[in-house]
Amino acid sequence: MAQLTREEFVLDLVRDVSGTLEDIIGLEEAEGYLAVVGHMMGERLYEMYRDIPSEEISPDRVPEILVDLKRRIGGSFEIESITEKAVTFVNHDCPFGARVEGRKSLCMMTSNVFGYITAESRGYAKVELQKTIAAGDGMCRVVVHFERTAAEGREYYSESGLGE
Repeated sequence: MAQLTREEFVLDLVRDVSGTLEDIIGLEEAEGYLAVVGHMMGERLYEMYRDIPSEEISPDRVPEILVDLKRRIGGSFEIESITEKAVTFVNHDCPFGARVEGRKSLCMMTSNVFGYITAESRGYAKVELQKTIAAGDGMCRVVVHFERTAAEGREYYSESGLGE
């Protein structure tokens, strides 16, 4: 009998839920549902990374925080470049492992967590998923824009009123 761990069980469960949503209601709607979950995760993770509960996370810390949180859950995100307008991350190991292949809606977890944390710190973020393992690209390239841009992606705004 094959070994079954809690982690394998939960990863299979998440993959099956996302796949079922994609098959029944379509990719765009499935992404919407997973975006809600990603938003909730972003809120929890933002609070976890705060040094002092009543203070916001410094914008300078955000790229390192995003790399750290992905590392903690099994990703290998690295900062490819940082400018005043954006940070670009690359990744070769998805926290969902091979289970992410063909499940593009799972990328909403990354988009929403990155977008929420960045927007809460900076007031605004736009997350552009240029390449994803889920889409068969063999790697992820994620650009988090700090300013409005014509680039494709999802926009995120601070809930605390920053940047307004």
